[in-house]
Amino acid sequence: MLFEFIYATQPKEWEKLKQQHGEEVKSKFVHRLKQEIEKRGTLDVLRKGFADCGSRFQLVYFTPESTFNPEHAALYQNNIFSLIRQVKFSQKDEKSLDTVVFINGLPISTLELKNYLTGQNVQNAIKQYRYDRDPREPLFMFKRCLVHFAVDNDLVYMTTRLAGKSTYFLPFNKGFENGAGNPVNPGGFKSAYLWEEVLQKESLLQILAEFILVAVEHVTDEEGNEKEKETLIFPRYHQLDAVRKMVAHAKEHGAGQNYLIQHSAGSGKTKTISWLAHQLASLHTGYDVKIFNTVVVVSDRRVIDKQLRDEILQFQQVQGVVEAIDQGSSQLRDAIDNSRKIIVTTLQKFPFIVNEISKQTDKKFAVIIDEAHSSQTGESTKSLKTVLGSLEEAETENKEEEEITGEEIVLKDIKSRGRQKNISFFAFTATPKEKTMELFGAKNSDGTFAPFHLYSMRQAIEEGFILDVLKNYTTFQTYFNLIKKTEEDPQYEKKKGVALLKSYVELHDHAIGKKTELVIEHYLAHVTRKIDGYAKAMIVTRSRLHAVRYKLMFDKYIKEHNYPIKTLVAFSGAVKDAGKEYTEAGMNRLRSEKLTVETFKLPEYKILIAANKFQTGFDQPLLHTMYVDKKLGGVMAVQTLSRLNRTRKGKDDTMILDFANHEEEIQKAFQPYYDKAILIKATDPNKLYDMERNLYDFHLYNKENVELFAKVFFKRGATQEKLHPLLDTIVVEYLKREKKERVDFREQIKNYIRLYAFLSQIVSFKDVNLEKLYAFLRMLARKLPPDKDRLPVEITDNVNMDTYRIQQISNGSIELEKATGELKPMEGLGTGKGAGDEKEFLSLIIEEVNERFGTDFTDGDKVFFAELETRLTGNQTLNQSAKTNTKDALKLVFAHIFEDQLHTMVESNFDIYKKIVENAEFGQFVKEKMFEEVYAKLK
Repeated sequence: MLFEFIYATQPKEWEKLKQQHGEEVKSKFVHRLKQEIEKRGTLDVLRKGFADCGSRFQLVYFTPESTFNPEHAALYQNNIFSLIRQVKFSQKDEKSLDTVVFINGLPISTLELKNYLTGQNVQNAIKQYRYDRDPREPLFMFKRCLVHFAVDNDLVYMTTRLAGKSTYFLPFNKGFENGAGNPVNPGGFKSAYLWEEVLQKESLLQILAEFILVAVEHVTDEEGNEKEKETLIFPRYHQLDAVRKMVAHAKEHGAGQNYLIQHSAGSGKTKTISWLAHQLASLHTGYDVKIFNTVVVVSDRRVIDKQLRDEILQFQQVQGVVEAIDQGSSQLRDAIDNSRKIIVTTLQKFPFIVNEISKQTDKKFAVIIDEAHSSQTGESTKSLKTVLGSLEEAETENKEEEEITGEEIVLKDIKSRGRQKNISFFAFTATPKEKTMELFGAKNSDGTFAPFHLYSMRQAIEEGFILDVLKNYTTFQTYFNLIKKTEEDPQYEKKKGVALLKSYVELHDHAIGKKTELVIEHYLAHVTRKIDGYAKAMIVTRSRLHAVRYKLMFDKYIKEHNYPIKTLVAFSGAVKDAGKEYTEAGMNRLRSEKLTVETFKLPEYKILIAANKFQTGFDQPLLHTMYVDKKLGGVMAVQTLSRLNRTRKGKDDTMILDFANHEEEIQKAFQPYYDKAILIKATDPNKLYDMERNLYDFHLYNKENVELFAKVFFKRGATQEKLHPLLDTIVVEYLKREKKERVDFREQIKNYIRLYAFLSQIVSFKDVNLEKLYAFLRMLARKLPPDKDRLPVEITDNVNMDTYRIQQISNGSIELEKATGELKPMEGLGTGKGAGDEKEFLSLIIEEVNERFGTDFTDGDKVFFAELETRLTGNQTLNQSAKTNTKDALKLVFAHIFEDQLHTMVESNFDIYKKIVENAEFGQFVKEKMFEEVYAKLK
């Protein structure tokens, strides 16, 4: 196929080479091509060709940009695509690959195909690549074959670098109902889009020409030596889909359009923007007329202009395509006049940029706006303020500072000008506000607005690109209640936190000293060993003055206790307090505040104290825990808490302790961007014992199994080979059970793991059996084969035991091994209310419920109803409505709030919750009784 292509497209060059090499021309040609591919990689050779003894050869002809060159169009038709099954790849044995895709004789992609009906799925394909495909074989060497796909009937995963058991596969799926996976395909397999769409001739050629990238990163090893690290980037499906749809729409409709791209953190927006900018810059109509004279990229990402330059040079061997505007109006005018293809600028310059290109009515522009959320404090538009002398005034200042945002700068400017026929806007954001949606979104028939393309937070989380920061979110009140429940129980350690929490709730809101003590002790007890001991934390303060005082108190407390950690503070400008002026650089002892981010990377700096800074756009994967001491709402809540969501090796959870907000507020903020945001509420730690008992009741394992596992798992120097046999026998028995039982067992394991992981960050358990079971279930969960209709996550056959063991030892699991005895669940938890009327109401409702519905609820179940009533009577909306509405009108409001509050209490008593939800008559009875009681109190 290779020579067939060369003969048909470059006969003159072949004849020249033949004169040089004679009869050995084929072998010498192949030898020279092999040398070039080994040195440069297949992608670079395909794009740039290679030379041999004065002859120059192209190995592929990409799709012509225009029809001006019919000769190139004819050459393009001579490309030879082939797909070969059962390809042998080694001279050592007879092993073969399921499928290899070739272009002009060069292998581009391999596929391992698995079929549910034969008992195999995508996990088997991934395992095959990891353990049965030697990366030293030529076909599997890095940059030789460009992408490897693991495929089954439903799902597709991909990798561009095989590295044995360390090979990392990414999902290459369309997404289903805003989550992971693929939609039903009426015409065949869910995964059929891979060969019906992606691997088609024109599609594959475009991916080769305009998408695949080699990213070069400069990294420093443990010895301080800097070296280059290469990564071959193949677009994820949503990136490919988004760029193609935007380009196709722009080609059809021309300039003057608005596009909203709602792509979550973890979506790879910078790469998507690079691909889009490049393709829009070279986009022509069917009549070979350029659609856009210039593409303007507006971003506050400092590296984006260099990144764009480096990446576009891989597509076109032309210098000067990208120009960063940093010198003002004359530079911009020159760039436009000289028809620079791509201009990169910042959000601060946006009004000036739009004003300038609006005047150029004879030219057409594509403006790509990247995450228009950077906060502009508006200092340049305000007169000098008097020195603020109190925290209350500092909070007022903070509100003023937040009035102007980068997004509002963009929205205000575009809206004031109206839609302009010569400018198309492409707005990228993970968290669009309503105004953004209205301005850039597509209007539906029902009057609502939707993004042009969506990659949701839920999908990013389910596909493993970001962490779910709400998984371990807790308010201070929840935290306090959990600690309070364990205080009198001898099974729990009485940490410093108990006394601290008690004193805190009796103090004023601004008790920074007590909060300082609480945060540092919590960090040292529960956070410092996370992420292999590198975990960092951030405290978000409500004002710059708060940040200053926190920094002073933190450093004082750390020094007094001789703790081996350091802190940094981040705030803009200068703050005066008690006659002294403070700056960020001065408090951090740095030459400039620009050094704060780099300094925070150093291992000794563990906590960053931030005031209206680094809440957006700050990317630090080592951030594990956030302490929030500031009211947050809407987009700001999502962006701030999402600072924790970056993934990293060894980071499998996060923690948020919130002093200032309520669960409902955070839930409401996240809801538009993630349709299944679930916040964990206060729960009884003893529910773990219920879960433990329920799991043993499946009779798939016993206490002896757990004990044998723990002896191996927590022993230093133990190997995984000794662990797997202990779990394999359980897996065999598990597979014999009915599907419904398997699903239930797996779900209960997940619930135990999640609840224990959450509670262990707050409560120190003395019962070592809970810890042993947690370790046992985490590994067992990874061993259990998924059912066919269950979406697999990234497969990790071998848990990193050393890393995991260090974390468990640090939490005290080994020291507690000698503890014996069985914990008894706490009984008769009080509600904290002493009024006789309250007790009477709760007792009566229990009695009446049991009598009418044949239930067996006890006085212990009063806790659920007491908590529900407390939430309802404390609800601000209900209180306001009670002041102005009649009883009947209030009842309508109550019905909605009752439902909302009920759903937030699913963890508290699942049996009652389920009864209310599933039995309509029972639910209505409880709702009416609760309404009468709440109404009486509110009135």
